[in-house]
Order: sequence, then structure tokens, then C-alpha cells
Amino acid sequence: MKHILVPIGSTENAQSTLQYAIDFAEEINANLFVFRAYKAKSKAGSMVNMTAIIERETKLYLKTLVSAVNRKNVEIKLISSKAGILESVEAIDNELGIDLIIVGAKSNSIKHGVFLGSTAGSLVKKSDLPVLTIPEGYVYKPIKSILMAFKSGIIKSKTALNPLVTLVEKFNPEINLLLVKTVGYKDEDLVLDKGLIELQTKLTITENATTYQGVLEHFKTHNPDVLCVFRRKRGFFKKLWEKNTVLKKEFYTPIPLLTLKGK
Repeated sequence: MKHILVPIGSTENAQSTLQYAIDFAEEINANLFVFRAYKAKSKAGSMVNMTAIIERETKLYLKTLVSAVNRKNVEIKLISSKAGILESVEAIDNELGIDLIIVGAKSNSIKHGVFLGSTAGSLVKKSDLPVLTIPEGYVYKPIKSILMAFKSGIIKSKTALNPLVTLVEKFNPEINLLLVKTVGYKDEDLVLDKGLIELQTKLTITENATTYQGVLEHFKTHNPDVLCVFRRKRGFFKKLWEKNTVLKKEFYTPIPLLTLKGK
């Protein structure tokens, strides 16, 4: 895990998210790419190049933000793009090879009832890259325990577990697997992928209506530092990701959420 992308919104949470990313990157010896997308608005009859102005303002915003945090010994590069967030992230990944995205949970949202804003929500829902979502104001601490919740032990992507492997190598945390048997489960869902078997510290099997309900039931018992789930079409976020924003009343976690590529 060498390249970490940090999409930056315009909220007060941006600074704390960036500081978390720097602290995390220092621990695992990774480089940071701080990124912000912007939209240029054309004005009829105007001779002013609005795109150039907005681009300068975006770069200035990123420089000001970076100067306000403790950079430590982490290499930080700034990227601005006038394309959409998903399109930009895909292009950056194709050029640089991004191993992880770290994004603030609320990002561009100012609604107090929102857990994931549109930027974080769209990345978690639609990007193929692993995403570590950081709650508002969360301060970095070493990862000692990870709760990994899923309803099928089948993993078809050969690279899906790579971020988790890196965390194990760097932090040596407990990996508590939570296999949730939901309505309509199949016997093959209960067979764990070899990679999961090698990573696990403990396996708990529970029966609940949804994976999220299983998490709620066992969260306090495990008291994890990170919650880990898969991005699957019929998995943890099936109903939550019908839209890009997620309300706190629908889902909320007070700890970082690591979303891995699913099937």
C-alpha cells in the first residue's frame, strides 16, 4: 500500500480527515495524493476564463489546507480536476495506481443528519477501489482490532483482501470475522475463502435479517477500531446505496469504515 488518495471537500472536517490520512500514511510508509474536483461555470458574454480562476482557487485551497496540518515526513502531492469525482478518481488510478482512498464521512455535506455525504457515498458505492471512510473529527490511533462483517465467505476478486493484509502486516490487529446468515443464504456462503481463513483471529456466525443488524448486535462485544465490509450488489449496502448520501438514522459507525471490493 504505497499510494493513498485523499479526496477533499469544503467542510471543516477536511482538515481532520487529512491529518488522519497523514498519520496513517506515516505508519505504513505511504505517499499521499490530496485531490479535489471542481466544476467550472460558464457565464454568457463573459471574457473571463472562469475555469482558470476556479482551478487557481482550488489549488490555493489545497495548499492552504496542507499548510494547516502536521505533514510529518509524508510525501504529499496535490491534484485538482474539473471532471466528476468518479471519473477523476478512475483517471488518477489509471495513471498512478491507487491502493486506498481515505475520505471524510460527510465530505461535502453540511447536514447534521447525514453520515456519508455525496462524495464519500458515491465512492463507496461505485468505485472499485478500497475506501477507508473517516467519521467527522475522528483522531488517528493504531489499529488493534478489526470487525469484518459479511454474509458470504465467497470472494472472487483476487485483490479484494490486499488492504486488510497490509493492515495485518503493519499493525498485527485481531481480525474478528462476523458471518451473518440472512434469509435465503446458501450452504456455499458459509464456506470461508482461503484468504479469510488465513487472516482470521476469531469467527462468529450469527443469524439476522441483514448484515447491518448483525453488526449492531455484535459491535459492542468486539469493540473494534475499524469496521470492514464488502462492496457487493446484494451485500451490506444493498438498500443503503440506492442513493449516494446515507443518513445517520439509516447507518452510522463511530469508527473508520473500510469498504473492500466484493465479487
